[in-house]
Amino acid sequence: MITLYKFGPFFGLPDASPFCIKAEMLLKIAGLEYKNDMDSFTKAPKGKQPYIKDDSEVIADTTFIRMHIEKKYGFDFDAGLNAYESGVAWSVEKMLEDHLYWVLINDRWVNDENFNKGPRTFFNAAPALIRPIIVKMIRGKVIKGTKAHGMGRHSDEQIHQLAKRAIDSLAGILGDNKFFMGDKICGVDATAFAWLVTLSCKHFNTPVIGMIDGHQNLAQYRDRIQAQFFPDL
Repeated sequence: MITLYKFGPFFGLPDASPFCIKAEMLLKIAGLEYKNDMDSFTKAPKGKQPYIKDDSEVIADTTFIRMHIEKKYGFDFDAGLNAYESGVAWSVEKMLEDHLYWVLINDRWVNDENFNKGPRTFFNAAPALIRPIIVKMIRGKVIKGTKAHGMGRHSDEQIHQLAKRAIDSLAGILGDNKFFMGDKICGVDATAFAWLVTLSCKHFNTPVIGMIDGHQNLAQYRDRIQAQFFPDL
């Protein structure tokens, strides 16, 4: 039995992290049995979640989790795609993970209103006496990371201009398809759903929600996949 180590449901989402949602989607798409563990963050081999344990093997990072599934279980997440389509799918994943991810981080960790009703609650279990110190330290590291990446050096208006360009591109690539690369679900859909459902979470105040909902195909795609794979939510 595979164990998936994740944070757990937050804000009406399958998980607080889109990467954890992606990992769970990969397991679901591959049809593998698994169980969730939401109490082992301190044991994460790379200091981040998600990670999985499969028998005695521990695999961290969603891309390597995907590669592990493909190698051990012989499941091809790009089955039926030609080289061009596989390249487009990979490019979409990287636009989401390496670009729109930082829009998400800016909206939730830099914006005071969103931080207070979102990430700040992650620290509720910390002792009250030292909680403010921990919050300030971790938030500071995250904000420093956005500046190191480059996204954090832009104004909110500029960040959301970049977000709109990316979301418009996603809508154009999806088009009238049922899934991103056609009628069959594939690896990129695990990533696309994870980011679309997270970015459009109405628990937070961000213009990105309207950008996504403004594209009927993206909104219907997101809702369709959620109903299929996470019906309880």
